[in-house]
Amino acid sequence: MRTLPLSLSGVLLGSLLAASDGYFEGCTFVWVMLTAAALQILSNLANEVGDLSKGTDNEHRLGPIRSAQSGALSGNEMVRAMIVVGGIAVVTGSLLIYEAFRDLLNWKSISLFVAGSASIVAAIKYTVGDNAYGYRGLGDLFVFLFFGLVSVMGSYFAMSGMLPWIYLFPASAIGFLSAGVLNMNNIRDIENDAVCGKRTIPVMLGVKGAKVYHYILILSAVACLFVYTVFHPAGWTAYLFVMALPLLGIHLKHVRDGEGRALDSQLKFLSITTLLLTLLLGFGQIVGR
Repeated sequence: MRTLPLSLSGVLLGSLLAASDGYFEGCTFVWVMLTAAALQILSNLANEVGDLSKGTDNEHRLGPIRSAQSGALSGNEMVRAMIVVGGIAVVTGSLLIYEAFRDLLNWKSISLFVAGSASIVAAIKYTVGDNAYGYRGLGDLFVFLFFGLVSVMGSYFAMSGMLPWIYLFPASAIGFLSAGVLNMNNIRDIENDAVCGKRTIPVMLGVKGAKVYHYILILSAVACLFVYTVFHPAGWTAYLFVMALPLLGIHLKHVRDGEGRALDSQLKFLSITTLLLTLLLGFGQIVGR
């Protein structure tokens, strides 16, 4: 659940940006948040099932002990939980689409339904199955797409029915930061992943290369935020997000100096910092307009 703030950041930012443009809808917002939470829980359950079946969840993994690994839940119970949570995501997503467009068969509804269905598939296929993309170095790309672009742009679209190009920048910022959280996880577990055949970006680049890559992700996110605020001016309050940048500096220092289990705390730290950036940017845009 440490990544729940991260999963909510994208849809929260899209909703706040919609509010700044005068499109906020309370009921739609509730369904957006519930759907995002359900998808994150589904993703966590699927990751446990997939990693456990492939032997990656073992005593050498440095992260917190998961439910299935500890024996608190059996593999079959985890699968049943996935089905239940997946069903909840379908229901809340359908209610979201209906609340947003009042018609489940127009092109806007169908577009959002396709994006939601793809999100469910992506949540499951990260580690589950023979062709799990998380085992082929594609996890970061999918996290960027679904935690960033789909999350921010999708929630804005649900509120407004539009997709202004300028919002690709804050959406990309959330995507880069989300990929950074995954990269932290993968640097922490690089040795165990390599032994188990999980080809993450850190496994392919090595620890030093993965840390350079991490710096690129974080700095790219910051660059996207500045580009957005310059080309979408909303007064001085648009730059409130700058208040959170020192936290990213602290994070990068820990990344530079830490390794293995010492990096575990940085997953939660970066997730919460991303949520703080989201709130500062979103409310800054609302106040500035």
